[in-house]
Amino acid sequence: MIEKVTAVSKGMYTEGQAGSHTIRIDEPESMGGGDQGANPLATLLVALVGCENAVANFVAKEIEFDLQGIDFEVEGSIDPRGMMGDPSVRTQFKRVTVHAKVKTSETEERVQELQKIVDARCPISTTLVAADVTLVANWTKA
Repeated sequence: MIEKVTAVSKGMYTEGQAGSHTIRIDEPESMGGGDQGANPLATLLVALVGCENAVANFVAKEIEFDLQGIDFEVEGSIDPRGMMGDPSVRTQFKRVTVHAKVKTSETEERVQELQKIVDARCPISTTLVAADVTLVANWTKA
């Protein structure tokens, strides 16, 4: 499987095409952008949620888990000095915390089983871990 996107950028604004879908990324005005889209870091966190949700749905079918939906809240901490040019500061997130409230009739133990499998199989989650990002997953039954 190969994912491919195309994109055109002007200033801080980027408009990407992923198949028939348009993705707009920008910086807020305070960072020199036009605030026409989420910033790249927030976009990555939304991509993490989308990936975890998709994998959770695949896994739920495999393990016969009653998955009715998931509400996510994700927070990433980063020291901006790295991306602003300080070579002594890492440029990636230091820590990403995922709070997921799983809507289900399943037990809390089954929710933890689902979360463990999802964390191991989500390509974005495993990419962050490979980049030495501390990934904290807090999945609970809603």
